[in-house]
Amino acid sequence: MKTIGIIGGMSPESTVVYYQTINREINRRLGGNRSADIVLHSVDFEQIVALQKTGDWAAAAACLSESAQKLERIGADVLLLATNTMHKVADEIQAAVQVPLLHLVDATAEAVKAQGLATVGLLGTQFTMSDGFYSRRMQRQGVRTLVPSETQRAEIHRVIFNELCLGRFETEAKAYYLDVIEDLRTQGAEGVILGCTEIGLLLKPEDCALPLFDSAEIHAHSAVDFVLQC
Repeated sequence: MKTIGIIGGMSPESTVVYYQTINREINRRLGGNRSADIVLHSVDFEQIVALQKTGDWAAAAACLSESAQKLERIGADVLLLATNTMHKVADEIQAAVQVPLLHLVDATAEAVKAQGLATVGLLGTQFTMSDGFYSRRMQRQGVRTLVPSETQRAEIHRVIFNELCLGRFETEAKAYYLDVIEDLRTQGAEGVILGCTEIGLLLKPEDCALPLFDSAEIHAHSAVDFVLQC
C-alpha cells in the first residue's frame, strides 16, 4: 500500500478527523484489521496563525514546504495538507516536493459536480471566503461559489478560531451557521461547502436541508482512492 503523508496540526482537532476517516475508509473497503500506511507531521498551529494574521504567506509556505519535505524523506508517496485555508500556498508546497499533493479544492469540486450542482455556498475562514483563491479554483472546475455577508464572515471566522479549533462546539454557533446557510440558500445556493476542516465537527448532514460537502472528509477519501488505485 502507498504511504499517505499528512501535514497536520491546523488545527489538531481536524487532523484527528483525517486520521480516523482515512483508516476507517481503508478498513471499510479492505476489511479485516486493515488500516492505512500514514506518516504525520503536526505543526505548531500558533505559528501558522501568527503568519496568517500578518499576511506573511511566503513564510507560511516555507514552513509547510519544510513539513512536506520531511514527510517525503520519511517515505510518503502522496501528501495531504489537512487544512482549507493553507491551500492558499498549495502551489508553493507542491513545488518543494516530488510526490503529489492532493488538492482539497479539486476533490471538493469533484464531489459537488458528482451531485449535479453548479452553485454552492462556501463557509470557512476569512481567508478562504474572501481572498478568492478558493472560489477561483472552484470556478475553474465549473462550480460557482457564494459567500456570506461581511458581517457573517467575521463571525464565522471568530467561531472557527475561538471555538472550533479549541474543541468547543456550541449550540449557539451551530444555530448561527445554519442561519447563514439559509441566507445562502435564498441567494441560490444548491449546497454548501464546509470549507474549513473544523466545521464538519459542528454541522452534520442531518442538521441542514441543503447538501453539505465536508471538505475534510472528501479530501481524506480522495487519499484513500489514490493509494488503492495506484
